[in-house]
Amino acid sequence: MAINIALGQQLPRTYKAPEFDLEWRKPTDHPDRIVLSYGEDPATSASVTWRTTSEIDTAYAEIAIATAAPKFWRNAKTIKAITTRFDALGIDGAEVLSNHHSVWFTDLKSDTTYAYRVGDGKRWSEWIQFKTAPKESKDKFSFLYVGDTQNFILELWSRLIRESYKKAPDAKFIVHAGDLVNNAHNEQQWQEWFDAGGWIHASIGAFPIPGNHEYQNLGPEASERSLSVQWKHQFTLPENGPEGLEETAYYMDYQNMRIIGLNSNVDHGKQAKWVEKLLSETDKDWIIVTFHHPLFSASDGRDNKEWREVMKPIFDTYGVDLVLQGHDHSYARGRVSPDENVLDGVNLRDKTGTVYVVSVSGGKMYGLRKNAWEGYDAERDRAAENTQLFQVISIEDNRLSFESYTAVGELYDAFELIKRTGLPNEFIDRSDKAIAERRFYNTIPYEDPLPEGVEQSLLSKYPGFELKGVRFVNDKEFTGYKVRLDKGEERKELSLDVNGKILD
Repeated sequence: MAINIALGQQLPRTYKAPEFDLEWRKPTDHPDRIVLSYGEDPATSASVTWRTTSEIDTAYAEIAIATAAPKFWRNAKTIKAITTRFDALGIDGAEVLSNHHSVWFTDLKSDTTYAYRVGDGKRWSEWIQFKTAPKESKDKFSFLYVGDTQNFILELWSRLIRESYKKAPDAKFIVHAGDLVNNAHNEQQWQEWFDAGGWIHASIGAFPIPGNHEYQNLGPEASERSLSVQWKHQFTLPENGPEGLEETAYYMDYQNMRIIGLNSNVDHGKQAKWVEKLLSETDKDWIIVTFHHPLFSASDGRDNKEWREVMKPIFDTYGVDLVLQGHDHSYARGRVSPDENVLDGVNLRDKTGTVYVVSVSGGKMYGLRKNAWEGYDAERDRAAENTQLFQVISIEDNRLSFESYTAVGELYDAFELIKRTGLPNEFIDRSDKAIAERRFYNTIPYEDPLPEGVEQSLLSKYPGFELKGVRFVNDKEFTGYKVRLDKGEERKELSLDVNGKILD
Protein backbone atom coordinates (compact mmCIF):
# COMPACT_ATOMS: atom_id res chain seq x y z
CA MET A 1 0.00 0.00 0.00
CA ALA A 2 1.42 3.36 -1.02
CA ILE A 3 1.67 5.97 1.72
CA ASN A 4 1.84 9.66 0.80
CA ILE A 5 3.65 11.53 3.56
CA ALA A 6 3.81 15.32 3.74
CA LEU A 7 7.23 16.77 2.92
CA GLY A 8 9.54 16.83 5.94
CA GLN A 9 7.17 14.84 8.13
CA GLN A 10 8.66 12.08 10.25
CA LEU A 11 6.32 9.30 11.31
CA PRO A 12 6.25 8.31 15.00
CA ARG A 13 8.29 5.32 16.05
CA THR A 14 6.03 2.30 16.57
CA TYR A 15 6.49 0.00 19.53
CA LYS A 16 6.81 -3.72 18.91
CA ALA A 17 5.24 -5.42 21.89
CA PRO A 18 6.67 -8.83 22.79
CA GLU A 19 4.74 -11.96 21.95
CA PHE A 20 4.64 -14.84 24.41
CA ASP A 21 4.32 -18.46 23.40
CA LEU A 22 1.59 -20.43 25.13
CA GLU A 23 4.18 -22.85 26.52
CA TRP A 24 5.98 -19.99 28.30
CA ARG A 25 3.33 -19.64 30.99
CA LYS A 26 2.57 -23.32 31.49
CA PRO A 27 3.60 -24.97 34.78
CA THR A 28 6.21 -27.70 34.98
CA ASP A 29 7.11 -30.31 37.60
CA HIS A 30 9.60 -27.84 39.07
CA PRO A 31 8.36 -25.20 41.56
CA ASP A 32 7.68 -21.76 40.12
CA ARG A 33 5.77 -18.59 41.11
CA ILE A 34 7.25 -18.81 44.60
CA VAL A 35 5.93 -15.99 46.78
CA LEU A 36 6.55 -15.23 50.46
CA SER A 37 4.12 -13.47 52.79
CA TYR A 38 3.89 -12.88 56.52
CA GLY A 39 1.25 -13.74 59.07
CA GLU A 40 -0.55 -11.41 61.44
CA ASP A 41 2.58 -11.60 63.62
CA PRO A 42 5.60 -11.49 61.28
CA ALA A 43 7.91 -12.13 64.21
CA THR A 44 6.68 -15.71 64.45
CA SER A 45 4.90 -16.67 61.20
CA ALA A 46 5.33 -16.56 57.44
CA SER A 47 3.85 -18.37 54.46
CA VAL A 48 5.13 -19.57 51.12
CA THR A 49 3.12 -20.50 48.02
CA TRP A 50 4.25 -22.04 44.74
CA ARG A 51 2.97 -23.77 41.61
CA THR A 52 3.61 -27.01 39.69
CA THR A 53 1.84 -29.18 37.16
CA SER A 54 -1.24 -31.02 38.33
CA GLU A 55 0.78 -34.25 38.38
CA ILE A 56 2.63 -33.08 41.51
CA ASP A 57 -0.01 -33.78 44.13
CA THR A 58 2.29 -34.01 47.17
CA ALA A 59 4.72 -31.23 48.03
CA TYR A 60 6.82 -29.99 50.93
CA ALA A 61 8.65 -27.00 52.31
CA GLU A 62 11.84 -27.31 54.33
CA ILE A 63 12.98 -24.54 56.68
CA ALA A 64 15.99 -23.99 58.91
CA ILE A 65 17.70 -21.16 60.73
CA ALA A 66 20.28 -19.91 58.23
CA THR A 67 23.95 -19.83 59.19
CA ALA A 68 27.18 -19.30 57.26
CA ALA A 69 27.83 -23.05 57.36
CA PRO A 70 26.64 -24.50 54.04
CA LYS A 71 25.06 -27.51 55.74
CA PHE A 72 22.68 -25.45 57.87
CA TRP A 73 20.00 -27.72 56.37
CA ARG A 74 20.96 -30.42 58.91
CA ASN A 75 18.72 -28.52 61.34
CA ALA A 76 15.82 -28.15 58.89
CA LYS A 77 12.33 -29.42 59.42
CA THR A 78 10.07 -30.65 56.65
CA ILE A 79 6.45 -29.54 56.40
CA LYS A 80 3.90 -31.11 54.09
CA ALA A 81 2.15 -28.52 51.94
CA ILE A 82 -1.54 -27.98 51.45
CA THR A 83 -2.16 -28.64 47.76
CA THR A 84 -5.09 -27.19 45.80
CA ARG A 85 -6.11 -28.10 42.27
CA PHE A 86 -6.43 -25.06 39.97
CA ASP A 87 -8.66 -26.07 37.08
CA ALA A 88 -9.14 -23.01 34.89
CA LEU A 89 -9.26 -24.83 31.56
CA GLY A 90 -12.71 -23.41 30.85
CA ILE A 91 -11.93 -19.80 31.80
CA ASP A 92 -11.03 -17.50 28.95
CA GLY A 93 -7.49 -16.17 29.35
CA ALA A 94 -6.59 -18.69 32.06
CA GLU A 95 -6.97 -22.05 30.31
CA VAL A 96 -4.63 -23.93 32.61
CA LEU A 97 -4.63 -26.91 34.91
CA SER A 98 -2.09 -26.75 37.71
CA ASN A 99 -1.53 -27.43 41.39
CA HIS A 100 -0.69 -24.73 43.91
CA HIS A 101 1.03 -25.58 47.18
CA SER A 102 1.23 -23.56 50.38
CA VAL A 103 2.82 -23.84 53.81
CA TRP A 104 2.55 -21.72 56.93
CA PHE A 105 5.80 -21.50 58.89
CA THR A 106 4.78 -21.00 62.53
CA ASP A 107 6.50 -20.80 65.92
CA LEU A 108 9.45 -19.04 64.32
CA LYS A 109 12.05 -17.18 66.37
CA SER A 110 11.83 -13.41 66.13
CA ASP A 111 14.55 -11.31 64.49
CA THR A 112 16.05 -14.42 62.91
CA THR A 113 17.19 -15.22 59.37
CA TYR A 114 15.67 -18.40 57.98
CA ALA A 115 16.28 -20.32 54.78
CA TYR A 116 13.60 -22.38 53.07
CA ARG A 117 13.12 -24.40 49.93
CA VAL A 118 10.06 -25.96 48.30
CA GLY A 119 9.54 -29.04 46.17
CA ASP A 120 8.11 -32.52 45.90
CA GLY A 121 10.95 -34.36 47.64
CA LYS A 122 12.84 -34.83 44.39
CA ARG A 123 12.67 -31.53 42.52
CA TRP A 124 13.50 -28.58 44.79
CA SER A 125 13.85 -24.84 44.51
CA GLU A 126 17.00 -23.10 45.66
CA TRP A 127 17.32 -22.20 49.36
CA ILE A 128 15.73 -18.78 49.85
CA GLN A 129 16.34 -16.52 52.85
CA PHE A 130 14.08 -14.14 54.79
CA LYS A 131 14.20 -12.59 58.23
CA THR A 132 11.43 -12.51 60.83
CA ALA A 133 10.49 -9.27 62.54
CA PRO A 134 11.88 -8.32 65.95
CA LYS A 135 9.40 -8.62 68.79
CA GLU A 136 8.17 -5.38 70.40
CA SER A 137 10.96 -3.34 68.86
CA LYS A 138 11.09 0.33 67.87
CA ASP A 139 14.27 -0.08 65.85
CA LYS A 140 14.33 1.11 62.25
CA PHE A 141 12.71 -0.98 59.55
CA SER A 142 11.67 -0.22 55.97
CA PHE A 143 9.17 -1.50 53.46
CA LEU A 144 8.25 -0.78 49.84
CA TYR A 145 4.97 0.43 48.39
CA VAL A 146 3.98 0.31 44.72
CA GLY A 147 0.82 1.37 42.92
CA ASP A 148 -0.72 -0.26 39.86
CA THR A 149 1.46 -2.69 37.91
CA GLN A 150 -1.28 -3.70 35.49
CA ASN A 151 0.14 -3.07 31.99
CA PHE A 152 3.45 -3.80 30.24
CA ILE A 153 4.28 -5.87 33.31
CA LEU A 154 7.32 -7.83 32.23
CA GLU A 155 8.38 -5.12 29.79
CA LEU A 156 8.35 -2.12 32.16
CA TRP A 157 7.40 -3.07 35.72
CA SER A 158 10.43 -5.37 35.92
CA ARG A 159 12.85 -2.42 35.85
CA LEU A 160 10.84 -0.63 38.53
CA ILE A 161 10.63 -3.48 41.04
CA ARG A 162 14.29 -4.37 40.53
CA GLU A 163 15.34 -0.74 41.02
CA SER A 164 13.30 -0.66 44.22
CA TYR A 165 15.25 -3.63 45.53
CA LYS A 166 18.53 -1.91 44.69
CA LYS A 167 17.37 1.18 46.58
CA ALA A 168 16.06 -0.70 49.63
CA PRO A 169 17.58 -4.20 49.75
CA ASP A 170 16.71 -4.52 53.44
CA ALA A 171 12.99 -3.84 52.86
CA LYS A 172 10.92 -6.23 54.94
CA PHE A 173 7.86 -6.47 52.71
CA ILE A 174 6.20 -4.90 49.66
CA VAL A 175 2.74 -3.31 49.64
CA HIS A 176 1.02 -3.88 46.29
CA ALA A 177 -1.91 -1.45 46.20
CA GLY A 178 -4.03 -3.35 43.68
CA ASP A 179 -4.22 -3.93 39.92
CA LEU A 180 -1.29 -6.30 39.84
CA VAL A 181 -2.60 -7.38 36.42
CA ASN A 182 -4.93 -5.89 33.81
CA ASN A 183 -7.22 -8.90 33.28
CA ALA A 184 -8.01 -10.71 36.50
CA HIS A 185 -7.89 -14.31 35.26
CA ASN A 186 -5.18 -13.93 32.62
CA GLU A 187 -2.40 -16.49 33.09
CA GLN A 188 0.07 -14.68 30.83
CA GLN A 189 -0.19 -11.49 32.87
CA TRP A 190 0.25 -13.34 36.15
CA GLN A 191 3.29 -15.08 34.65
CA GLU A 192 4.66 -11.67 33.69
CA TRP A 193 4.13 -10.43 37.26
CA PHE A 194 6.00 -13.35 38.77
CA ASP A 195 8.79 -13.21 36.19
CA ALA A 196 9.25 -9.46 36.58
CA GLY A 197 9.82 -9.75 40.33
CA GLY A 198 11.55 -13.13 40.17
CA TRP A 199 13.26 -14.12 43.38
CA ILE A 200 12.27 -10.80 45.00
CA HIS A 201 8.75 -12.22 45.42
CA ALA A 202 10.23 -15.24 47.18
CA SER A 203 12.46 -13.37 49.63
CA ILE A 204 10.63 -10.12 50.48
CA GLY A 205 7.15 -10.65 51.88
CA ALA A 206 4.25 -9.63 49.64
CA PHE A 207 1.36 -7.58 51.11
CA PRO A 208 -1.07 -7.43 48.16
CA ILE A 209 -4.64 -6.17 48.06
CA PRO A 210 -6.96 -6.52 45.04
CA GLY A 211 -7.81 -3.68 42.70
CA ASN A 212 -10.71 -3.41 40.31
CA HIS A 213 -8.70 -5.25 37.65
CA GLU A 214 -8.47 -8.25 39.99
CA TYR A 215 -12.23 -8.57 39.43
CA GLN A 216 -13.64 -9.76 36.11
CA ASN A 217 -16.52 -11.82 34.76
CA LEU A 218 -15.67 -15.51 34.51
CA GLY A 219 -17.25 -15.63 31.07
CA PRO A 220 -19.72 -13.92 28.73
CA GLU A 221 -22.70 -15.43 30.55
CA ALA A 222 -21.55 -14.47 34.05
CA SER A 223 -23.66 -11.69 35.56
CA GLU A 224 -21.17 -10.59 38.23
CA ARG A 225 -17.48 -9.86 38.37
CA SER A 226 -15.43 -12.38 40.34
CA LEU A 227 -12.15 -12.13 42.20
CA SER A 228 -9.21 -13.38 40.14
CA VAL A 229 -9.40 -17.17 40.16
CA GLN A 230 -5.64 -17.22 40.76
CA TRP A 231 -5.70 -14.95 43.84
CA LYS A 232 -6.35 -17.41 46.65
CA HIS A 233 -4.40 -20.19 44.97
CA GLN A 234 -1.19 -18.19 44.58
CA PHE A 235 -1.24 -15.98 47.70
CA THR A 236 -1.37 -17.30 51.26
CA LEU A 237 -2.31 -14.33 53.43
CA PRO A 238 -3.61 -13.77 56.97
CA GLU A 239 -7.24 -14.83 57.32
CA ASN A 240 -7.99 -12.24 59.99
CA GLY A 241 -10.29 -10.03 57.93
CA PRO A 242 -14.08 -9.72 57.78
CA GLU A 243 -16.00 -12.90 57.05
CA GLY A 244 -16.24 -13.45 53.31
CA LEU A 245 -13.28 -11.17 52.57
CA GLU A 246 -10.51 -13.42 53.85
CA GLU A 247 -7.15 -12.82 52.15
CA THR A 248 -8.45 -9.69 50.41
CA ALA A 249 -8.84 -7.62 53.60
CA TYR A 250 -6.43 -8.37 56.44
CA TYR A 251 -3.86 -6.81 58.74
CA MET A 252 -0.36 -7.31 60.09
CA ASP A 253 1.43 -5.90 63.14
CA TYR A 254 5.08 -5.24 62.28
CA GLN A 255 7.04 -3.99 65.30
CA ASN A 256 5.37 -0.71 66.41
CA MET A 257 3.17 -0.43 63.28
CA ARG A 258 -0.20 -1.86 62.35
CA ILE A 259 -0.81 -2.04 58.60
CA ILE A 260 -4.32 -2.77 57.38
CA GLY A 261 -5.21 -3.84 53.84
CA LEU A 262 -8.75 -3.15 52.64
CA ASN A 263 -10.67 -4.40 49.61
CA SER A 264 -12.20 -1.22 48.19
CA ASN A 265 -14.11 -3.17 45.52
CA VAL A 266 -16.81 -4.66 47.73
CA ASP A 267 -18.61 -4.61 51.12
CA HIS A 268 -17.64 -1.11 52.23
CA GLY A 269 -19.95 -1.07 55.24
CA LYS A 270 -18.70 -4.41 56.55
CA GLN A 271 -15.10 -3.29 56.25
CA ALA A 272 -15.83 0.05 57.93
CA LYS A 273 -17.04 -1.74 61.07
CA TRP A 274 -14.08 -4.08 60.98
CA VAL A 275 -11.44 -1.39 60.51
CA GLU A 276 -12.97 0.77 63.23
CA LYS A 277 -12.72 -2.14 65.66
CA LEU A 278 -9.10 -2.78 64.64
CA LEU A 279 -8.19 0.88 65.17
CA SER A 280 -9.98 1.13 68.51
CA GLU A 281 -8.19 -1.91 69.90
CA THR A 282 -4.58 -1.40 68.79
CA ASP A 283 -1.87 0.22 70.87
CA LYS A 284 0.62 0.41 68.01
CA ASP A 285 2.37 3.76 67.53
CA TRP A 286 1.88 3.91 63.76
CA ILE A 287 -1.23 3.11 61.71
CA ILE A 288 -0.99 2.66 57.94
CA VAL A 289 -3.90 1.66 55.71
CA THR A 290 -3.71 0.55 52.10
CA PHE A 291 -6.40 0.00 49.47
CA HIS A 292 -6.91 0.54 45.76
CA HIS A 293 -9.48 3.28 45.10
CA PRO A 294 -8.22 6.65 46.44
CA LEU A 295 -10.26 8.70 48.87
CA PHE A 296 -8.93 11.78 47.04
CA SER A 297 -8.53 11.02 43.36
CA ALA A 298 -5.31 12.00 41.62
CA SER A 299 -6.55 11.73 38.04
CA ASP A 300 -9.14 13.62 36.06
CA GLY A 301 -12.72 12.36 35.87
CA ARG A 302 -12.57 10.12 38.94
CA ASP A 303 -14.16 10.39 42.35
CA ASN A 304 -14.79 7.66 44.92
CA LYS A 305 -17.28 9.67 46.97
CA GLU A 306 -19.10 6.82 48.73
CA TRP A 307 -15.84 5.12 49.74
CA ARG A 308 -14.48 8.44 51.03
CA GLU A 309 -17.60 9.19 53.05
CA VAL A 310 -17.43 5.75 54.68
CA MET A 311 -13.72 5.67 55.51
CA LYS A 312 -12.46 9.23 56.06
CA PRO A 313 -14.40 9.88 59.31
CA ILE A 314 -12.95 6.67 60.77
CA PHE A 315 -9.41 7.58 59.74
CA ASP A 316 -9.88 11.07 61.20
CA THR A 317 -11.27 9.77 64.49
CA TYR A 318 -8.49 7.28 65.11
CA GLY A 319 -5.64 9.33 63.69
CA VAL A 320 -4.50 7.08 60.85
CA ASP A 321 -1.03 8.28 59.92
CA LEU A 322 -0.65 7.27 56.27
CA VAL A 323 -2.90 5.90 53.51
CA LEU A 324 -1.35 4.16 50.46
CA GLN A 325 -3.48 3.88 47.30
CA GLY A 326 -3.41 3.14 43.56
CA HIS A 327 -5.93 3.11 40.70
CA ASP A 328 -5.29 6.54 39.16
CA HIS A 329 -2.06 5.95 37.16
CA SER A 330 -0.50 9.19 38.32
CA TYR A 331 1.07 10.46 41.56
CA ALA A 332 -0.43 12.66 44.23
CA ARG A 333 0.54 13.27 47.84
CA GLY A 334 -1.37 15.46 50.26
CA ARG A 335 -2.98 15.61 53.68
CA VAL A 336 -5.95 16.62 55.72
CA SER A 337 -5.84 19.19 58.50
CA PRO A 338 -5.53 18.17 62.15
CA ASP A 339 -7.62 19.73 64.90
CA GLU A 340 -6.88 23.40 64.34
CA ASN A 341 -7.81 24.28 67.92
CA VAL A 342 -4.77 22.54 69.38
CA LEU A 343 -2.33 25.12 70.75
CA ASP A 344 0.99 23.36 71.03
CA GLY A 345 3.59 25.78 69.71
CA VAL A 346 3.89 24.14 66.29
CA ASN A 347 2.76 26.07 63.23
CA LEU A 348 -0.40 24.73 61.65
CA ARG A 349 1.45 24.21 58.38
CA ASP A 350 3.83 21.86 60.16
CA LYS A 351 1.05 19.84 61.79
CA THR A 352 -0.90 17.24 59.91
CA GLY A 353 -3.70 14.76 60.00
CA THR A 354 -3.67 11.71 57.74
CA VAL A 355 -1.29 11.85 54.77
CA TYR A 356 -2.72 10.34 51.57
CA VAL A 357 -0.62 9.05 48.66
CA VAL A 358 -1.61 7.76 45.23
CA SER A 359 1.10 6.17 43.09
CA VAL A 360 1.65 4.12 39.94
CA SER A 361 4.46 1.66 39.21
CA GLY A 362 3.52 0.24 35.80
CA GLY A 363 3.63 1.75 32.33
CA LYS A 364 0.03 2.98 31.88
CA MET A 365 -0.41 6.71 32.60
CA TYR A 366 -3.35 9.10 33.15
CA GLY A 367 -3.53 12.88 33.44
CA LEU A 368 -3.82 14.64 36.80
CA ARG A 369 -7.03 16.11 38.13
CA LYS A 370 -7.09 19.65 36.79
CA ASN A 371 -8.12 21.36 40.03
CA ALA A 372 -5.80 19.30 42.23
CA TRP A 373 -7.74 18.39 45.42
CA GLU A 374 -10.01 21.41 45.40
CA GLY A 375 -13.38 20.55 46.95
CA TYR A 376 -11.94 17.49 48.70
CA ASP A 377 -11.29 18.99 52.16
CA ALA A 378 -7.65 18.03 51.62
CA GLU A 379 -4.57 19.73 50.26
CA ARG A 380 -2.40 18.21 47.53
CA ASP A 381 1.29 19.00 48.05
CA ARG A 382 3.08 17.06 45.31
CA ALA A 383 2.06 15.41 42.04
CA ALA A 384 3.38 13.72 38.90
CA GLU A 385 2.27 12.52 35.49
CA ASN A 386 3.88 10.08 33.08
CA THR A 387 6.27 8.69 35.70
CA GLN A 388 6.83 5.18 37.08
CA LEU A 389 7.43 5.39 40.83
CA PHE A 390 8.13 3.25 43.88
CA GLN A 391 8.16 4.29 47.53
CA VAL A 392 10.42 3.44 50.45
CA ILE A 393 8.83 3.93 53.87
CA SER A 394 10.96 3.71 57.00
CA ILE A 395 9.87 3.80 60.63
CA GLU A 396 12.18 4.29 63.59
CA ASP A 397 10.56 4.85 66.99
CA ASN A 398 8.56 8.10 66.69
CA ARG A 399 9.72 9.05 63.17
CA LEU A 400 8.33 7.94 59.80
CA SER A 401 10.28 8.71 56.63
CA PHE A 402 8.65 8.54 53.20
CA GLU A 403 10.65 8.64 49.96
CA SER A 404 9.31 8.24 46.43
CA TYR A 405 11.73 7.32 43.62
CA THR A 406 11.48 7.13 39.84
CA ALA A 407 12.23 3.93 37.93
CA VAL A 408 15.79 5.19 37.40
CA GLY A 409 16.37 5.88 41.09
CA GLU A 410 15.81 9.67 41.24
CA LEU A 411 14.28 11.05 44.44
CA TYR A 412 10.89 12.42 43.45
CA ASP A 413 9.18 13.17 46.77
CA ALA A 414 10.01 12.98 50.45
CA PHE A 415 8.57 13.90 53.82
CA GLU A 416 8.80 12.92 57.46
CA LEU A 417 6.22 12.51 60.20
CA ILE A 418 7.14 12.95 63.86
CA LYS A 419 4.84 11.21 66.31
CA ARG A 420 3.91 13.36 69.32
CA THR A 421 1.92 11.81 72.15
CA GLY A 422 -1.58 13.24 72.34
CA LEU A 423 -0.89 15.80 69.60
CA PRO A 424 -1.07 15.87 65.78
CA ASN A 425 1.92 14.55 63.91
CA GLU A 426 4.61 17.04 63.02
CA PHE A 427 5.05 17.19 59.25
CA ILE A 428 8.41 17.93 57.60
CA ASP A 429 8.37 18.37 53.82
CA ARG A 430 11.60 17.15 52.17
CA SER A 431 10.46 17.49 48.55
CA ASP A 432 12.91 20.37 48.08
CA LYS A 433 15.61 17.68 47.91
CA ALA A 434 13.85 16.01 44.97
CA ILE A 435 13.88 16.55 41.22
CA ALA A 436 11.46 18.98 39.56
CA GLU A 437 7.84 17.97 39.19
CA ARG A 438 7.11 15.89 36.09
CA ARG A 439 4.16 16.37 33.77
CA PHE A 440 3.22 15.19 30.30
CA TYR A 441 4.49 18.45 28.81
CA ASN A 442 8.06 18.12 30.18
CA THR A 443 8.63 14.37 29.70
CA ILE A 444 8.94 12.04 26.72
CA PRO A 445 5.46 12.05 25.13
CA TYR A 446 3.17 9.28 26.32
CA GLU A 447 0.73 9.67 23.41
CA ASP A 448 1.96 9.53 19.82
CA PRO A 449 2.28 13.08 18.40
CA LEU A 450 -0.11 14.11 15.62
CA PRO A 451 1.18 16.01 12.57
CA GLU A 452 1.45 19.75 13.15
CA GLY A 453 -1.90 21.54 13.21
CA VAL A 454 -4.04 18.38 13.22
CA GLU A 455 -5.08 18.61 16.88
CA GLN A 456 -6.34 22.17 16.43
CA SER A 457 -8.21 21.13 13.28
CA LEU A 458 -9.92 18.22 15.07
CA LEU A 459 -10.99 20.33 18.05
CA SER A 460 -12.33 22.96 15.67
CA LYS A 461 -14.33 20.35 13.78
CA TYR A 462 -15.66 18.82 17.02
CA PRO A 463 -16.23 21.76 19.40
CA GLY A 464 -16.42 20.94 23.10
CA PHE A 465 -14.45 17.70 22.70
CA GLU A 466 -11.07 17.01 24.27
CA LEU A 467 -8.27 14.93 22.75
CA LYS A 468 -7.95 11.90 25.06
CA GLY A 469 -5.81 9.47 23.13
CA VAL A 470 -3.57 9.19 20.07
CA ARG A 471 -2.03 5.96 18.83
CA PHE A 472 0.04 5.59 15.67
CA VAL A 473 -0.44 2.24 13.92
CA ASN A 474 1.84 0.81 11.27
CA ASP A 475 0.97 -2.74 10.30
CA LYS A 476 -0.30 -4.75 7.35
CA GLU A 477 -3.92 -3.69 7.86
CA PHE A 478 -3.51 0.01 8.53
CA THR A 479 -0.97 2.81 8.71
CA GLY A 480 -2.13 6.00 10.37
CA TYR A 481 -3.52 7.39 13.60
CA LYS A 482 -6.26 6.11 15.91
CA VAL A 483 -7.68 9.07 17.82
CA ARG A 484 -10.13 9.30 20.73
CA LEU A 485 -12.15 12.44 21.50
CA ASP A 486 -14.36 12.84 24.60
CA LYS A 487 -17.05 15.34 25.59
CA GLY A 488 -18.64 14.29 28.84
CA GLU A 489 -20.12 10.84 28.24
CA GLU A 490 -19.93 11.26 24.45
CA ARG A 491 -16.97 9.67 22.68
CA LYS A 492 -15.68 9.69 19.10
CA GLU A 493 -13.06 7.25 17.83
CA LEU A 494 -11.51 8.34 14.55
CA SER A 495 -9.03 6.94 12.04
CA LEU A 496 -6.65 9.41 10.37
CA ASP A 497 -4.18 8.87 7.58
CA VAL A 498 -0.46 9.64 8.04
CA ASN A 499 -1.07 13.32 7.24
CA GLY A 500 -3.92 13.66 9.72
CA LYS A 501 -6.85 13.50 7.28
CA ILE A 502 -9.96 11.87 8.75
CA LEU A 503 -10.81 8.60 6.97
CA ASP A 504 -14.39 7.52 6.35
